[in-house]
Amino acid sequence: MIVVTGAAGFIASCLVTRLNAANFNDIVVVDNFAVERKLANLKGKRLRAYVDRNEFFDWLAEHHEEVEFIFHLGARTDTTEQSRDVFDLLNLNYSKQMWQACCQYQLPLVYASSAATYGSGTLGYSDDDILLPLLRPLNPYGESKNDFDNWAVNQVEKPFFWAGLKFFNVYGPNEYHKGRMASVIFHAFEQIRNTGSMTLFRSHNPDYADGEQKRDFVYVKDVVEVCYFLMHHRQHSGIYNLGTGEARTFLDLTLNTFDALGRTADIHFKDTPEDIRDTYQYFTQADMQKLRHIGYDQPFTRLEDGIQDYVQNYLVPGAYI
Repeated sequence: MIVVTGAAGFIASCLVTRLNAANFNDIVVVDNFAVERKLANLKGKRLRAYVDRNEFFDWLAEHHEEVEFIFHLGARTDTTEQSRDVFDLLNLNYSKQMWQACCQYQLPLVYASSAATYGSGTLGYSDDDILLPLLRPLNPYGESKNDFDNWAVNQVEKPFFWAGLKFFNVYGPNEYHKGRMASVIFHAFEQIRNTGSMTLFRSHNPDYADGEQKRDFVYVKDVVEVCYFLMHHRQHSGIYNLGTGEARTFLDLTLNTFDALGRTADIHFKDTPEDIRDTYQYFTQADMQKLRHIGYDQPFTRLEDGIQDYVQNYLVPGAYI
């Protein structure tokens, strides 16, 4: 039995599909299933049980002997949310309880961290543990993820295998429900389809021209392959970056979205909203040496190929994975 938390969400629902494809069908999904807009992500999947996130630890106490692996991907991911209490409850304290349960029941654990922990990137993007206490995230979401990473590496008692994954800018199928927090590719598709043009944020940093802001965009299909690898690897515990290792510009992303739709590019710029302007990341690029060093040797999808697949096979037909 495999447990996946946040299972009705974006990345976790894609992971469930990957597990089903490998004939892992004894899957327990954990989430707040009252959020109806997410439920389509689980439609048609082969599952053992649905467990509400607030009831999960009681359920685990009863069923832990049947559980083989836990993917803890559930979290509050809204980078504009400013309530630390929300993040303490859902990201920090819930994850601590998950860690302690995995120690108690001797269960391997993979959990979701975030590249938001790197803040402005002044210290670079190395996933070396020595940098963890020095990182200064730019928002409460990033702080909650960094707080847990620091807590985890300093625990005397640890699961026999564990891995924290610092997701960079993930895009791909099953993010229809995410609204403002959906990927730039999703928003580009919507704008181009509806208006024939795309508006990007203007740069407010003299080191970057408009549209030349860079992010490490990683396709969700690659993300779940790494998760699948770690489920079988079960050694070399630690925190790992999960990006492609190559930063690309927002202009690259937008031009490729126009191309995938067979449209002529028409790009405009607007000021970055003031509520995120001071915490906006102009450059992210994952250092992927650590994951490669433990044996993950699969290539990551090129942005051009990922956008083509995402737009033509999922966004245009409105399909799920």
